[in-house]
Order: sequence, then C-alpha cells, then structure tokens
Amino acid sequence: MNRATRLFYTAIFTVLLITVMGSAVLYISSFQNIIPPVVKSQPVFDPSIVYFFYGEECPHCHTVMPTVQNLIKKYPYVHFQVLETWHNTTNLGLSDMINKKLGVPNKGVPEIIVGNTILLGDKEIPEKLEGILRNLSGSRS
Repeated sequence: MNRATRLFYTAIFTVLLITVMGSAVLYISSFQNIIPPVVKSQPVFDPSIVYFFYGEECPHCHTVMPTVQNLIKKYPYVHFQVLETWHNTTNLGLSDMINKKLGVPNKGVPEIIVGNTILLGDKEIPEKLEGILRNLSGSRS
C-alpha cells in the first residue's frame, strides 16, 4: 500500500471516528431532558432516617448519647441509625459517602444527618435535633 492510499484511509477513518463520537455525544446529551437534575433542596437521603455517627471513646459523643436515646423513644416513627465510626470501617465509609454526597467534608463525630441537614458536636445536636424531628412530625401524613 503506497503512502497516498494510507493517507486516504487514515482521513476516511478519522472522519468516520469524529462522526461516530459526535453522534454518541448528541445521543447521551439527549438524556439530560429525561433525567431530572438533582436539586439541592431535595433531600439526598430519606429525611425520616436520622444518621447518628459517633466514636466509642469520644467524650462529646457520650455527652450527646442520652439526648439521642431520649429522642429515639420520643419519636418512634423516626428511624435512627446509630453508627460507631472509630472502630467500624463500614460505618466510617457510609459517613464519608453521605458527607461527600452532601458536598461537605467529614468533620468527625458526634454527627447527625437528617436529609440535607448536618448537626455536628455536643452543642448543636442537643440544641437543634428535636426541632428537626418536630418538623418531621408535622410533615407526616
């Protein structure tokens, strides 16, 4: 095969490749109208689930724990996930994943996540968690 023939086939192949790739991009981009965009105000996770991440030896977590235990009893329709992260890598991975989906760095424990709301620390959790749970109570059908 001479040089001119190779150049011709290379040009044809390049044009075909560009055409196929362009068609693929147009085809994929057409799905943007089908798949609704993620709206920041919509909860990333089920807002009736309360994720409580804590560390076994964490003194701040032990300060928060009685509040969480009381609220578990007071709001039985709310599903609490009480997850130790210092000794359980699966729970730590879940914590990291949820924080990443919410677009925030994982700042440690104690941490409560309800929908898109994050409460962190032994001051914020006791001050705000019950108000969030009351709002859940008001939104139940």
